Amino acid sequence: MIPRTLFTEEHDMLRQSARRFMETEIAPHHERWEEQGYVDREAWLKAGAAGFLCPTMPEQYGGVGVDRRYSMVLIEEQARIGASGPGFMLHSEIVAPYILHYGSEYLKSHYIPKLATGEMIGAIAMTEPGTGSDLQGVATTAIRDGDHYVLNGSKTFITNGWNADCVIVVAKTDPSAGAKGISLFVVDTSMAGFSKGKRLKKAGMKAQDTSELFFDNVRVPAHNLLGEEGAGFKYLMQELPWERMQIAIMAVQAAESGLEWTVQYTRDRKAFKRPIAEFQTIAHTLAEIKTEVQMCRVFVDRCVELLLEDRLDAATASMAKYWTTEMQFRVLDKCVQLHGGYGYMWEYPITRAWADARVQRVYGGTNEIMKELISRSL
Repeated sequence: MIPRTLFTEEHDMLRQSARRFMETEIAPHHERWEEQGYVDREAWLKAGAAGFLCPTMPEQYGGVGVDRRYSMVLIEEQARIGASGPGFMLHSEIVAPYILHYGSEYLKSHYIPKLATGEMIGAIAMTEPGTGSDLQGVATTAIRDGDHYVLNGSKTFITNGWNADCVIVVAKTDPSAGAKGISLFVVDTSMAGFSKGKRLKKAGMKAQDTSELFFDNVRVPAHNLLGEEGAGFKYLMQELPWERMQIAIMAVQAAESGLEWTVQYTRDRKAFKRPIAEFQTIAHTLAEIKTEVQMCRVFVDRCVELLLEDRLDAATASMAKYWTTEMQFRVLDKCVQLHGGYGYMWEYPITRAWADARVQRVYGGTNEIMKELISRSL
């Protein structure tokens, strides 16, 4: 294995602490969360108390003020045990940064401390029933009316949507202006006219609450606007590279864990009186998997280095998201095959990881859109 040079001793200490937390507070409950379709709020509060929510936020807002390598460690440790239920990543690394980067002092001081403790759970509402990766096509509107905006529309496939206390909503403040008419709002789920639909049943990520959201004349205070009116699309484009890198980080770790589980299984499983790992076909397949995972690991680590230096461009982030998620699904599919019939049994972690992996090629922008973005840089 190529040694990783990205982390310091402090990051390694965090990894040990995060691993204990994931193994003791998350893993024992995950099967139950899969059955009920959401993660208990108690887990969010425990993660907040441990300092594992919003770590990159400034200390004045309840964070730790550390760099994104700390976030990377937390993402990897959650992915390592196959815990796809807790929406910590989106909450800490997407919702909170939007508020920090574009919110007023009121929004930052009101929401971020509560997100950091887990008292509030955050979501972001982009996707609509008729609009996926094409964010310019959103139909939800927010029309100014005095000191408020009146919000109407619906969203779907919203991670953390059912548990959410606050949601960043993408809406059109000027429906005739295309991308320049898009704005972002912080919406409390307690606001009149806001409602949550059913929890959506998915092929994978069954413990992660994903729901529909509805806005029926929701009066959102004007001071809940993030940044400038009409600048929402620009803000989304600025934040997407880190979002896509998070998906890539998770994909590589999930593939690496799948490999570890499969190596162990093939050593324990016997056929014709010897471990199946000794058969050349299986040994070579494992060698192929190890090589693919290692190559992606090095690329992603380098991308994170560039991100920390503020030198990661959108096209390279799109490459990372596209290639690692394709690799993840391809690798885990091979791992399922090497498990034989047991690879199709839900009690095996490889089965759940395989089911969870499929959506990685879809959310955060489909891989077809990633190719389109990459092609524009040629």
